[in-house]
Amino acid sequence: MWGQETELGEMDRLWGQAREELQKIVGADSFSTWIEPLRLTGVEDGTATIACPTRFLSDWVSRHYSDDILKVLDRMGGPVQRLSFETRSQTARQVAAPAVKCPAPRPAGEEELAAPLDSRFTFENFVVGKPNELAHAAARRVAEGGPVTFNPLFLYGGVGLGKTHLMHAIAREIQIRQPEARVLYLSAEQFMYRFVQALRDRTVMDFKELFRTVSVLMVDDVQFIAGKDSTQEEFFHTFNTLVDQGKQIVISADRAPGEIKDMEERIKSRLQCGLVVDLHPTDYELRLGILQSKTDSFRAQYPGLQIAPGVLEFLAHRITSNVRVLEGALQRLFAFASLMGREITLDMTQECLADILRANDRKVSIEEIQRKVAEHYNIRLADMIGPKRVRTVARPRQIAMYLSKQMTSRSLPEIGRRFGGRDHTTIMHGVKKIEELRSADRSLAEDIDLLRRLLEA
Repeated sequence: MWGQETELGEMDRLWGQAREELQKIVGADSFSTWIEPLRLTGVEDGTATIACPTRFLSDWVSRHYSDDILKVLDRMGGPVQRLSFETRSQTARQVAAPAVKCPAPRPAGEEELAAPLDSRFTFENFVVGKPNELAHAAARRVAEGGPVTFNPLFLYGGVGLGKTHLMHAIAREIQIRQPEARVLYLSAEQFMYRFVQALRDRTVMDFKELFRTVSVLMVDDVQFIAGKDSTQEEFFHTFNTLVDQGKQIVISADRAPGEIKDMEERIKSRLQCGLVVDLHPTDYELRLGILQSKTDSFRAQYPGLQIAPGVLEFLAHRITSNVRVLEGALQRLFAFASLMGREITLDMTQECLADILRANDRKVSIEEIQRKVAEHYNIRLADMIGPKRVRTVARPRQIAMYLSKQMTSRSLPEIGRRFGGRDHTTIMHGVKKIEELRSADRSLAEDIDLLRRLLEA
């Protein structure tokens, strides 16, 4: 039974059970957004007192979830007929003991987040390679909570390159290192939804309080608000307020700030004032490292798993679109092998993943690559395959060699023949040179990524 004499430990246990029931009723997403931040602080004379971080949250829960909460509380310890909502500041004055830590599916000490975190997305299982090492290092620095010379941290790149993984890892690490920190992680779509809801319900001031009193604001896929004037306006003011207060901001998008169409110039300027980091498309070594890491994890669960030599190398070479497709293909192989009790061989891999392999077949020709690179650098196509060694021709030629190796399945000798009959060792040297320059020369890296996107379009 709930009661005035109920000890905090017992109330904690009962509220934890109530939360489990509420999650089943409202669903995981709604639970994480609206119910997870709530704390039960007392029950007296049939009234349960619920602590909320903001007035906006308490108003929303009161209107939409009061009946569900009352029914569950009544079943768990009743009788409870009424709910009383208090904001965090009010609760702090009334409750002398520390805030009650309720059981939750997320790690202890983690504060409320607007979007649920995926427990798989941690720094420990993020595979680092040349294409993402700078992004990983910057994310680590932010997550450590020490002095950071850049704000915001802006991560951008194509689908499945690890942006969301790093965002989740940052949020989780901050909550472990700084349990008192208020980390608000959400998508740009959720930001817009909450803002529109606040306009409709005339609770804009509560909205501002919710978003401008956080320790760390993390917004995923910020390109979503491009072209939405009112949301951009509010985002701009929220951004400025938090930066002025020294609060950390982490943003992700599918392209660089300057390339986001219909985004206000003042927002682009603000986003570019911190550290802008590109997560490059994965290379062969990184893809192979990811596959090996996932295989080790699966073997820990299924020790009998057998994979023939060459299978992971085959997948790393053939599936180049993005990491999600790569991991999905491997998961399908694991499931098939465990259900059928068979070893994962190369033949079985080609049969099981036929549709994925067809979709990832490289269709770009060496001639198309040569033409596109020549146009980009304003050189003659004849010079691309000719003997000229001047830098203005040699460097674009090496870039075309590099892209031919990355984007086609042609062998080095065949690529050499398409470049004026050059030896395969010349192609190897050109590819290696561009790989070295790409990690050190940001302008060159951006040129290569642009050419890749143009060729894949």
